[in-house]
Amino acid sequence: MAENNEFFREVNDDYRRDQVAKIWRRYSGVIIALAILVVAGVGGWRYWQSAQRSAAEAASEQFDRANRLARDGKVQEADKIFDDLEAQGPAGYRLLARIRAATEAGKTDPAKGAAEFDTIAADSAVGEGLRDLARLRAALLRIDLPDPAPALASLQSLAAGSPFRHTAREMLGLSALRRGQYEEAGRWFDQLSADPETPQGLRQRIEVYVALVAGGPVTVTEAKAEPAAPPPPTR
Repeated sequence: MAENNEFFREVNDDYRRDQVAKIWRRYSGVIIALAILVVAGVGGWRYWQSAQRSAAEAASEQFDRANRLARDGKVQEADKIFDDLEAQGPAGYRLLARIRAATEAGKTDPAKGAAEFDTIAADSAVGEGLRDLARLRAALLRIDLPDPAPALASLQSLAAGSPFRHTAREMLGLSALRRGQYEEAGRWFDQLSADPETPQGLRQRIEVYVALVAGGPVTVTEAKAEPAAPPPPTR
């Protein structure tokens, strides 16, 4: 019985070897090609990772250098580097350069800076959180323009549930306070007070805002000037 089992094992082994040999003869070209593709794919992926890492490091150095130049007053040199990064840098640094350009534009021309932030906010390739940040920055630039309505509408949208809702509500409350709309201002400040995630520093400011709302409009009256005392009698 043992000899029979050994015989059958040898037959099975020979059969499997024959089958493997047939498969190899028939598909050896395909197998080799697949192996080459796998090796090339792994090598290509590692090369791409290395290239991306090198590009990010180079962009980081450029960005830091441009910031140093800007701090030293060499604005034109800094702007050239930022423009290059915005045009052909890695995605993250392109976005940083765009945000920086919009910020700089807003310092001298709020409407232009707000428009550049609008472009970032409308870019579907940018993450939702950064798009909300761009909407907030655009609104803050527009809030003091002759027509603040677009800014107020954007802030109200952000105040509904954005990660930047606290800043949006604070600005809406202050804007209402400045316009003398104390009831509306109070509603925004109440929302901040009720939100458990409102930062502690903002809660301290809310106490001041609420006091201003409670005080209502302040009227200033000029005191009537008292008549001057008569000069002392002369002898």
